[in-house]
Amino acid sequence: MDSLTVPTYDNLPLGDDGVASAWGLFGAEDSIGRLNLITPETVRDATQLVRRGVSFGLDAPVDEFDPPLDTTRSGARHRVLRGGTDGVEDLDDVLDDYFPQISSQWDSLAHMAARPNVFYNNRTVDDILIGGRNTIDHWTKRGVVTRAVLLDLPRARELAPDVVPDASHGPVSVSVEVLEVVRAVTGTDFSPGCAVVIRTGFLEWYRGLDQERRVALSANLTAPGLEHSEDMARYLWDSGASAVVSDSFATEVWPPDESPQGAPFGFLHRVLIGRLGFAIGELWDLQELARDCAADGVYEFLLVSAPLHIRRGIGSPANALAIK
Repeated sequence: MDSLTVPTYDNLPLGDDGVASAWGLFGAEDSIGRLNLITPETVRDATQLVRRGVSFGLDAPVDEFDPPLDTTRSGARHRVLRGGTDGVEDLDDVLDDYFPQISSQWDSLAHMAARPNVFYNNRTVDDILIGGRNTIDHWTKRGVVTRAVLLDLPRARELAPDVVPDASHGPVSVSVEVLEVVRAVTGTDFSPGCAVVIRTGFLEWYRGLDQERRVALSANLTAPGLEHSEDMARYLWDSGASAVVSDSFATEVWPPDESPQGAPFGFLHRVLIGRLGFAIGELWDLQELARDCAADGVYEFLLVSAPLHIRRGIGSPANALAIK
């Protein structure tokens, strides 16, 4: 499907609850949503961004978050198995109780429902668990290879401290207006199928916490991120982006507002994933990439990610590289 035929947010059809919906836009059988905007032409053009031949791994360590920020998940236990014959060691390893979304991760379209038992493209829980719809293995067949732009809030704050807030910790809500200031500071433009990568500084802030403060944060989690608003949903949709990624816990500000008054935009996952089909990335390690972007003034790059091939998987480690 030609990305230019995608309607603007305000021209999307409304679901039966009156909220804009992209269901059916990419076909009744679609399970990858906005990733459809990554065409062969998108990939070809993105490869032209590789000029210096430098790459940056964007995955934090599997055991970075201890205890896990999501208390429904347990920390992975890494064991090394020792074997071999004739005195020659043969080492193998095991991850016990490994949650694929424990660290730098992707959320598939099976991760979050729009409303009870209704997921992206009007799918049910059984469609996901039994039918394998909307799951991460649909991404694996093609990977995520596209142009990405870095919106670096800490860097922009150095240049515009009166406009860009300190969004490194706490429930700081990042508005559309702030993102536009950051985009202007970094000199980037969006493009069809691109990934919008947002650095808040949260991961670097987290790394500075002692264990006592990490335990307290996990027990009462707050984190910076995108504001809970229809304006934000509209902005991201009309940007042409296929994916939205950040170094923070949920990419949107946390905790969500799940009150009736806040619905549906109070929990933006239910809109971005469940209704609009965005790929969402969380807790990515952007520090070294950001340092390089600040040094050379180039805030666009080739993003390459290979999600794990988990049949009927709900999410995956990012397995992501930025290449410039």
